[in-house]
Amino acid sequence: MHVHRRAGRRLAGVLALTLPTLVAACVADHPRPTPADRADPVPVQVDAARDELAGLAAAAQDRHLTATYAWAPPGGSSRTVTWISANDDSWRVDVPGWGRGGTVDVSLAGTSDGLFQCALPSADHPQPAGCVRLGDSDDAVPGRLDPRVQHPFTDWLEVLTDRRAALAVSPTTVPPGVTGRCYAVDSTAASMNAPLDVGVYCFGEDGTPVAVRATFGSLTLTGKPGPAPATVELAGAVIEGEPIGRDAPTPEPS
Repeated sequence: MHVHRRAGRRLAGVLALTLPTLVAACVADHPRPTPADRADPVPVQVDAARDELAGLAAAAQDRHLTATYAWAPPGGSSRTVTWISANDDSWRVDVPGWGRGGTVDVSLAGTSDGLFQCALPSADHPQPAGCVRLGDSDDAVPGRLDPRVQHPFTDWLEVLTDRRAALAVSPTTVPPGVTGRCYAVDSTAASMNAPLDVGVYCFGEDGTPVAVRATFGSLTLTGKPGPAPATVELAGAVIEGEPIGRDAPTPEPS
């Protein structure tokens, strides 16, 4: 009787020693799976490029200057665009050969009094310069009146500084004749209403926009930027009337 009890206790002791070892071996042979929904880490160089571009765009928002850019629109001849960012944050961009099928020079300006489009005098438009109010200074330019060349200096800078924006940013080659840092910007959202044009954005070390390649064409800084005025002046008097559209006017039937 006592012999059977001692044998039973020895068997129980052996099991107590061996079972944990067997369980540990089974667990080691079957490692715990990684959760399927775990996101891949963002590559360091991509995250760094996004930070660099956001910093340069923030510096560009603080840059006040007068600068000229060579604009090469798709399928059109190159022309010189003048950009002014005044010390009071008002702005103006002069775009030659844009209105009425390329026959009228126009100017857009955003001031504390509102958003304006001005028609500038030229050979095909001999009238004195006149400006039509389009809305408040933070309103969007209607599509049919929008030359788009002002966006890289205004609202698109806000998008580039926003780390929540659905953008993919990577360093890219600097185009010939451009001095600065360039970044390829793409959208990661499926929406058709992207907050900016995908393309290439280049900035100088001080935040000066030096080149852009986007849907509207390319802009390249020409020469050294000049000082900024205290505020922008409209190209002409504010008048009542219709703004200048891009399309050429339809000929009247004879």
